[in-house]
Amino acid sequence: MNTEHEAHCCHHDNSHTTPAEVPEDVDYWTCPMHPEVKQEGPGTCPYCGMALEPVGVSLGQEDDSELRDMQRRFWVSAALTLPVFIVAMAELIPGQNLVEQFGLRRLQWVQIVLASPVVLWGGWPFFVRGWQSVVNRYLNMFTLIALGVAVAYIYSAAAVIAPGVFPDAFRGPDGEVAVYFEAAAVIVTLVLLGQVLELRARSQTGAAIKALLGLAPNTARVVKEDGSESDIDLGDVQVGDQLRVRPGEKIPVDGVVVDGSSSVDESMVTGESIPVLKKAGDPVVGATINGTGSLLMRAERVGADTLLSQIVHMVAEAQRSRAPIQKLADVVAGYFVPAVVVVAVIAFAVWATVGPEPRMAYAIINSVAVLIIACPCALGLATPMSIMVATGRGATAGVLFKNAEAVETLRQVDTLIVDKTGTLTEGRPKLMSVTPLEPHDEDVVLSSAASLELHSEHPLAEAIIRGAEERGLALTASGAFQSVTGKGVTGTVEGRSVAIGNDKLVKASGELPESLEAEAERRRADGETVMYVVIDGRAAGLIGVADPIKETTRAAVDELHKQGLRIVMVTGDNRTTAEAVARKVGIDNVIAGVLPEEKANVVQELRDEGSVVAMAGDGINDAPALAAAHVGIAMGTGTDVAIESAGVTLVKGDLRGIVRARLLSAATMRNIRQNLVFAFGYNSLGVPIAAGVLFPFTGMLLSPMIAAAAMSFSSVSVIGNALRLRTARI
Repeated sequence: MNTEHEAHCCHHDNSHTTPAEVPEDVDYWTCPMHPEVKQEGPGTCPYCGMALEPVGVSLGQEDDSELRDMQRRFWVSAALTLPVFIVAMAELIPGQNLVEQFGLRRLQWVQIVLASPVVLWGGWPFFVRGWQSVVNRYLNMFTLIALGVAVAYIYSAAAVIAPGVFPDAFRGPDGEVAVYFEAAAVIVTLVLLGQVLELRARSQTGAAIKALLGLAPNTARVVKEDGSESDIDLGDVQVGDQLRVRPGEKIPVDGVVVDGSSSVDESMVTGESIPVLKKAGDPVVGATINGTGSLLMRAERVGADTLLSQIVHMVAEAQRSRAPIQKLADVVAGYFVPAVVVVAVIAFAVWATVGPEPRMAYAIINSVAVLIIACPCALGLATPMSIMVATGRGATAGVLFKNAEAVETLRQVDTLIVDKTGTLTEGRPKLMSVTPLEPHDEDVVLSSAASLELHSEHPLAEAIIRGAEERGLALTASGAFQSVTGKGVTGTVEGRSVAIGNDKLVKASGELPESLEAEAERRRADGETVMYVVIDGRAAGLIGVADPIKETTRAAVDELHKQGLRIVMVTGDNRTTAEAVARKVGIDNVIAGVLPEEKANVVQELRDEGSVVAMAGDGINDAPALAAAHVGIAMGTGTDVAIESAGVTLVKGDLRGIVRARLLSAATMRNIRQNLVFAFGYNSLGVPIAAGVLFPFTGMLLSPMIAAAAMSFSSVSVIGNALRLRTARI
């Protein structure tokens, strides 16, 4: 089966556009279980027969033509099937002997007239899919449905039209050939009902994406150069436009606050309910909700580049991807369908040989029951339905899975590698301390250093300047600025020579007091990066800068420890600073002084030890390590390269998102296992009963109608179980 499948895939790719070639403006559809299938417009998968789904996502009217078609077929079939069923069951209705009133032949003709539209029109899609499965040499659930319904209908039609051709083995004690139109009609109607419920459920799984898309506002208020304001369509916003966001309005696109301050509700992308204060210079995300203040912002990402669009794209891709566990279901289904056909043939042969009279009638009806009850539709739905619901659920909690494999693997992780800057810390250095030496005071030391650093673009320089400005210190232009490699920077401020750097710089200028050196070591042990300030050739004090630890980091690390994870910090910082941070948050191991290109080697070493490794990072330098890990976790506040290399993205860039992601991963795999056990168990139990193994002991036979009802119920149960993930507590 696998060889044939692969051969057919190769042929199929020639007639369908591959994912890399898909133009954005073409309406392509694909199968969630066979992503290699792509075609223009809706249709059915040539392998499994399931309805294709759109590759793209839009807020436009969803194409529900197949759902409406199936609903129409179902209601017409149900209306015609009911009288067929009543006629067939007439002998069980007390006081109503329809055979005596109307005659057996007349009732059989009524059944064929009513059942024929149900089978030939209502069931036509199933015959088409069943025929495709034979032509493609990839047998599926529709192979069994088409075969079972066709046998029951053709046999019954022949019994009505030409009853004389049947030998005695087909006839009952009264000499009549029994017909099974009600079985064929009820099977078609129940399968149609199953299709309607499945199509409805699958449209619900996309509700998370639809809800996300619907969050974006339709218009934006642009502020023109002359100060006038006007509303324009969201699609007309350009990068660089200045936009006004009034109280209570949605922020139209991603950008930066230029003026004003307000609290913004970012729960739609982060899952966090507490509003975040935004002021000039702070980034804002499109579709988040402004509070009571007014903001003037500059548009930086519009259209498909916004975070919301990227989230929608990632969720859609993840929903169409396949988890490794799906391969198990595929392999089983590949052997299962031919095996069922063989069992049906054996059941027919046994009943025709040693069964009670009329042997051939029993043989046909029991083989049809085997074919119908064994339909592996529940097996096919078990994994994709859970993945589709779970990825949508994750998106609403700020956890984006790139593919189904990441969902499956994340729960198995036992070692988490974290970068320090931007992952454990805020990624934005901050002035922490100023220690002056007599006769200088704090303000003189800080203003001199900040004035000199105005020429520097280093993140630490930015922290010193920002710290001085927050203290209200006046900064003056410096001159003769010079960078001394490996030591620091020098220059003049208000006619005085000023230098800022490491201990080598101080020793080159003069003596380094022991008290200042001891204070510097204490600061380093507390996690600060220390810089000495030299004024007029003498040490004037020191400045401590640190990257503050995120408020949520300690709680997240504690939760991850409870889940049994070992947490390893890998950073390029010096060991003293790294260990200080590790002590504060409870990290298990520290690997410090690691160059960017060496991080991937650390990941590989841990993998070689047998650990299942997840790597969390946010920078371009983390991308190779993210790709090397079993699961890469990108902080959404980081770079596009890191996000592209990762299997999971945390929109808020908060380690608590890993806790949520692991809980969702565990819930999803538990849900999939429940579905698979149910589907396997149902088929394993149902097939022998349908074949009649209980008949010698209990005299019980399973009607094809009951088999069809049980088959539909199994699919609905799997769908219902998968939809429970929408309310999973994470």
